[in-house]
Amino acid sequence: MNKLKELYQKHKEVILYIFYGVLTTLVNLIVYWIFELILGKDLYLVSNTIAWVLAAAFAYVVNKLFVFESKSWAPKIISKEIIEFFGARVFSFGVEELGMLLFVDGFDFKSFAFEILGFTVTGTFIAKVILAVIVIILNYFFSKFFIFKKKKDTDKKSDTAVSQESNATEVADQKEENK
Repeated sequence: MNKLKELYQKHKEVILYIFYGVLTTLVNLIVYWIFELILGKDLYLVSNTIAWVLAAAFAYVVNKLFVFESKSWAPKIISKEIIEFFGARVFSFGVEELGMLLFVDGFDFKSFAFEILGFTVTGTFIAKVILAVIVIILNYFFSKFFIFKKKKDTDKKSDTAVSQESNATEVADQKEENK
């Protein structure tokens, strides 16, 4: 049992990223599937965009809080994280959209579908699943090394100072409101 705990602690970040990545992917795929049913398979890029927006919002929250444990809510830090996170996600979304065009129209994935356990699986959905693997790898790379990277001690002290400054401003604002 101790070996399992050690293994978990050693690879905690990757394990949590995979776990929450699977949940994010499920959000993305389920929303895509629902909108493909509602809008039809010709509007697959619109369905993909809606799915991406909801999945990216979910991913930001779980990555910040649980995977990379970025606990600061200081406005300066949060705004930097959000800009970097969604900037990287827009890039991977572009990769996914171009990949969808390539698979669906270029490789003609749109021309086939099959039934499995009562569900129709379309070629566009299969393309989406293939591209999800590529996007997960890209997003981990960006999150780990650019967005939520571990800070050096001097950076941590700077973040703490920003957070304390932000908290002091909030307390002062509250005191002013109570007058």
